Amino acid sequence: MIKRLIAGVFGIIILMLAVAIGLDQWISLRTQPYIYDEVQTLPHRQVGVVLGTAKYYRTGVINQYYLYRIQGAINAYNSGKVKYLLLSGDNALQSYNEPSTMRRDLIAAGIPASDIVLDYAGFRTLDSIVRTRKVFDTNDFIIITQRFHCERALFIALHMGIQAQCFAVPSPKNMLSVRSREIFARLGALTDLYLLKREPRFLGPLIPIPAVHNIPDDAQGYPAVTPEQLLTLQQQLEAEKKAAIAKAAADKAAADKAAADKAAEEQAAKLKAEQEANEAAQAETEDAAPAPEPAKPVGKNPFRQ
Repeated sequence: MIKRLIAGVFGIIILMLAVAIGLDQWISLRTQPYIYDEVQTLPHRQVGVVLGTAKYYRTGVINQYYLYRIQGAINAYNSGKVKYLLLSGDNALQSYNEPSTMRRDLIAAGIPASDIVLDYAGFRTLDSIVRTRKVFDTNDFIIITQRFHCERALFIALHMGIQAQCFAVPSPKNMLSVRSREIFARLGALTDLYLLKREPRFLGPLIPIPAVHNIPDDAQGYPAVTPEQLLTLQQQLEAEKKAAIAKAAADKAAADKAAADKAAEEQAAKLKAEQEANEAAQAETEDAAPAPEPAKPVGKNPFRQ
């Protein structure tokens, strides 16, 4: 009975994984015709939507996904494929502002501020895509992100009746964990679209593009740097990380040596104390032993003839 139950559980898990992988591949095939890998083959559109992500990892290392998206946006704009860049990202906290961060980096790269529009409520991919149409009055645009993200964003757009294409920028080499998480992200998107029928968290008034956007001078965001400076900073951070690892190894070796020396000293002190205790005990034993009786003098036996 237990074996059948275990086999049934494993069977259900395998079936669920097969369904998840099948849906993942279905989304990829469904959106394939709308994805472009080369900027030369991109169709001309008025708006390019750059999907936001964090600029730095928690370790302080630059996020390559962010770097490639920014460079892709620069390439699409400079090649004349898009006239305006809509930067859609998360600004849920005052200290975390993806759109302003992207804007500063793009301006530093030479993109005019007048051709940049910010969407501070792009909390999820669904929010970014739907808000582009319902808030920014754009129904035919270029999405700029990595290929795996392109597929999910385009699937949402197709389901919502939005005409969109995607410029697939490069991805970092070691992205196995990210791609694995994407399967579950797609299952979440299917749940949002077909079961929960979710809408963006915020919509708001209509803001057609182009439109004038006043950005306050004290807007929170990361310091903007050029792509070349990004690479230099990344190399510097990696060098500092290696130096920190080497210092930690040296400190550990010194601590281990100090601990070994201390243990040796304690052992020597223990042996010396034991030796002194043994010598003291032996001396006390010798002091407590009775003195030997003096030998009797040997005299002449009076009874001996």
